Amino acid sequence: MVFGKLMITMTPVALLFFRVIAENSGRPAALLLDTGAGDAAALAALAAQLRESGDEAASLPGLQRAMPCLFRPEPLAGTALPQVLMDAGWRPLAPGTLCRVDTRLVVDFLPAGTEWIDGDWCIGPPPRATGAQAASKVAALQMVQLVARDADTHEIEALLRRDPTLSYNLLRLVNSLGVGGGRRITSFSQALLLLGRQQLRRWLNLMLFAARQGDVRSAMLLARVAMRARALELLAKAQGLDKTTQEQAFMAGMFSLLGVLFGMPLAEVLAPLALGEAVQGALLRRSGALGELLSLVEAAERGDLDSVAAQLVQLQIARPDYNQAMLDAACWMQLALRENQAAHV
Repeated sequence: MVFGKLMITMTPVALLFFRVIAENSGRPAALLLDTGAGDAAALAALAAQLRESGDEAASLPGLQRAMPCLFRPEPLAGTALPQVLMDAGWRPLAPGTLCRVDTRLVVDFLPAGTEWIDGDWCIGPPPRATGAQAASKVAALQMVQLVARDADTHEIEALLRRDPTLSYNLLRLVNSLGVGGGRRITSFSQALLLLGRQQLRRWLNLMLFAARQGDVRSAMLLARVAMRARALELLAKAQGLDKTTQEQAFMAGMFSLLGVLFGMPLAEVLAPLALGEAVQGALLRRSGALGELLSLVEAAERGDLDSVAAQLVQLQIARPDYNQAMLDAACWMQLALRENQAAHV
């Protein structure tokens, strides 16, 4: 889907970003739409674009079918957007139901009437890992390194055999994806062959963030990192960067929260992975084309959409292309959550 190019030159379109919010247990449960500041014409242009996005998965109706979708009605009063959203099944956020939490989540201390939780509580320090959990994290990182250097399949299979948790989750995940044409996947070599290296790399990265016992942050971290990685990849494409750079953009987004996941400085987590300079520079210094894209998405996550608007001009990314990337990234995040849940049933 591509938004009408005529709007790019005639009317600046308002910007949007989707934030994942949690239910009271801390599990990702809904999408909340944010829109950047804009006049009535800009909001009307956004309403028209969203209305034209159709009924595909990466659309307002498609997102709503996967999880509850909400919007704040007050900033949109007097525009066509609320009706467009409600026609697609979205609903206004009820007053007093959203609580922002930026420190450790303590469910018992949430205000009365809280239905949804926003904020940065999920990027706080992790709980202390058990010996088995810590070992599995190390194994997952080792496998990421093997795949990154295109190691022989036998090396990857040998590592899988040494870590029951990692191997179990991989087989469950492959079976849930349905890549075997209805056949059940019963061996590591079969799973690796059917997935292919690119798909293995992506889902292995996601598995780093898979739910772990005692870490209430895991599912929300997965949601955030999946949306970030896919958004970076799509924005790299919108900027006209080549396929290799788009893949690197995805990796940069995925690895950007590894320090949060492990409770360690990101430089220490990345040290054994031998990443290329483009990805390493983006992650540690926000340098280069990938670093600029990462800074753009981080600004959107903070709700600083004025900064996003300025950066889009600098990066020469059209607002409609940015908005479509956010729609697609939200859809891909929902898919990642579903696959992760299926792999842990």
